[in-house]
Amino acid sequence: MDTGRLSDLLQPFLQNPLAPEQLNCISIYIDLLSRWNRRINLTAVREPEAMVTRHFGESLFAAQQLFAMTGTHSAAIPPSVVDVGSGAGFPGVPIKLWASGIRLTLIESNQKKAAFLREVTRTLRLNDVDVFSRRAEDFQSDTADLVTLRAVEKFESVLPIAARLVAPGGRLALLVGEAQVKKAQHALASFAWDTPLTIPESLSRVLAIGTLANPSL
Repeated sequence: MDTGRLSDLLQPFLQNPLAPEQLNCISIYIDLLSRWNRRINLTAVREPEAMVTRHFGESLFAAQQLFAMTGTHSAAIPPSVVDVGSGAGFPGVPIKLWASGIRLTLIESNQKKAAFLREVTRTLRLNDVDVFSRRAEDFQSDTADLVTLRAVEKFESVLPIAARLVAPGGRLALLVGEAQVKKAQHALASFAWDTPLTIPESLSRVLAIGTLANPSL
């Protein structure tokens, strides 16, 4: 897709425009997604412009709320991000394109989707990205600074699994429908929840961010 058209489509979701190299990566990503979608069902959204607004726009809107500055993070230890049920890579890969310095783990148990995620990572030459191709409950690693969850099946059963992956003082970011926010707030009382943010160009989808209490503070 032409990067100028990409920039126009993403404008409602971003406070600041993307750099040319970021737009080029998204263009390549869309081409890959369209080709793989002919063979396996990565996403029900098939039209490229709809992919931009539905998937990339929503993911990048979350990215700019979670990481204020684009580019490499300045911290001595880069923030760790775990994307649970990554599917075709949303929101994890666009967050990585926005904040290139993060350490990203994409959890996706479907082997064909996991293969696509590895192809995206190789093609876009993304560093510090791991694909964990098993179930989230099998993920054995340090807890993460940020865990993301979007459009997963069995939301209520996956939610506590994702919450267990959040480090004390870390954040859980949900890209969900408004009706699911209250369920999350009720189920995860140990999290302090910000006011949900409405996703641009959406009637009912929101970004809900909860911070896990840190008992050491």
